[in-house]
Amino acid sequence: MTSVSLYWRIFGLNALVLGAATSLLLWAPVTVSVPVLLTEAVILVGGMAVMLVANAALLRIGLAPLDRVTRLMATVDLLRPGQRLPVRGVGEVAELVSTFNAMLERLEKERAASSARALLAQEAERRRIAAELHDEVGQSMTAILLALKQVGDEAPAPLRGEIQQVQEITRASLDEVRRLVRRLRPGVLDDLGLVSAVTSLATEFATHAGLRVHRRFGTDLPTLDNGTELVIYRVAQESLTNVARHAEARSATVSLYREDDRVVLEVTDDGRGIGAAHEGAGLRGMRERALLIGATLDVTPVARTGTRIRLAVPAVRKQS
Repeated sequence: MTSVSLYWRIFGLNALVLGAATSLLLWAPVTVSVPVLLTEAVILVGGMAVMLVANAALLRIGLAPLDRVTRLMATVDLLRPGQRLPVRGVGEVAELVSTFNAMLERLEKERAASSARALLAQEAERRRIAAELHDEVGQSMTAILLALKQVGDEAPAPLRGEIQQVQEITRASLDEVRRLVRRLRPGVLDDLGLVSAVTSLATEFATHAGLRVHRRFGTDLPTLDNGTELVIYRVAQESLTNVARHAEARSATVSLYREDDRVVLEVTDDGRGIGAAHEGAGLRGMRERALLIGATLDVTPVARTGTRIRLAVPAVRKQS
């Protein structure tokens, strides 16, 4: 089929309308007097109005694909992949839509690749900082605790109380350092698996953030690869962090279960809710992580208040 350029399409539409109007003037039993009569003026103005309406309608149909491209360009989000326009017909407009879809495909792949590099670098930096905190700061504070205990045993009675206070402050600081190490690099995820890691995470938030965190875990969860487990853990961590900082919630529920061929993580709270327009760096970071493993992330309101964050992950089993 021969393609027709946009120029000739518009020309053809206008020619069709003008040709129809000319045919009506030639064969219709209508005459124009001098001076023009009122009835003749009404007929001419009405015919012009019909011509304009017909021309506008035909142009609207012919240029509709360009309107769709414009709307998608204004709303497209690379963190929500798969938004495409249907390619209909042939010609310049169809080629434009096809090229636009190809551009979106390329941009999504480039965004996913750059996000993967950034997140891998971030995880490596987390691992490095966690190791330094554990090996350097943790061991130094442990040595300080041992030295304080020895000094306290040998110190006179009036000073023992103050030394014990310093010991408690140092011990609390050491516990905080260990908690930061666990959040930077969850060793329990590597040692005991995803369910134990998320359980430990929920317990930690319940203790330190004052939230009632309920846990619901399925019994038929598949064995996932390490990268997928880490993404699920980070999304759960960021979700609970958002609940603790912004939701003004009293309780949250963390669910992890299997749904057909997917593993689903849900974090639901009873707070003040959040809309898509208020998505910040935390939620966008979760979407970037979801893209790395081909997962989908949905943020929806729950009842009158509260928010549900749902991560659906393809169940890719661990390589044996």
